[in-house]
Amino acid sequence: MNETHFPDSYNEMAVLRLDATVWARRANIVVKAALFVSFAIALTADLDTLDGKAMGVRAPLFLASAVIVPLFGWRRRWRPHAHVGDALLALPFLLDTLGNLLGFYDEYPQTDDVLHALNWILLVLAFHAFRFRNTAHTRDAVFLGYGFGAIAIIWWEAMEWAVSKDGWGGAGGLALTYEDTIGDLILSSTGGLIGSLLGVWWLGRKVALENDAV
Repeated sequence: MNETHFPDSYNEMAVLRLDATVWARRANIVVKAALFVSFAIALTADLDTLDGKAMGVRAPLFLASAVIVPLFGWRRRWRPHAHVGDALLALPFLLDTLGNLLGFYDEYPQTDDVLHALNWILLVLAFHAFRFRNTAHTRDAVFLGYGFGAIAIIWWEAMEWAVSKDGWGGAGGLALTYEDTIGDLILSSTGGLIGSLLGVWWLGRKVALENDAV
């Protein structure tokens, strides 16, 4: 059974309109292709910039972000496919991979701070992109997104600590410190708040229902 989510008879959520656009589908394809190509290089090339970065450990999790939504959407027969949320979910993993692949983390120390804030903006935008496909309720939506982002960064830092502590996949290059962890928590949770505000404003709007919507 095809699933098309319309909150009422006269309006649809902005995210559904965006999901049906050509540019959203193309952007989604580009992000996914870039992520797979980046990991193909990272796992096969002998690059100094990847020493101690545990790319083999990252690969299953990062690449899962590119396939889990299409599989779930295919199973549920989404119409239209959740291209916006799909791309936004994979994009933080692509940016992190490119940061390591291109040596930005080593060359520019601010890269980690910038990407922690930016990636959590994108991650929480993805949360709202999926949420607003199913509901029109915006009450407490900002706090829901903010909470999701806060929980996500807590578990991300716990995972990084575990990998660095045990040295899984040669993760000695993470060089985690208490100050780094606290800074990451603050930057990412702040990025999550910004992403939540943007998500409710951008994706949580109601727009007039078009008869020819795909």
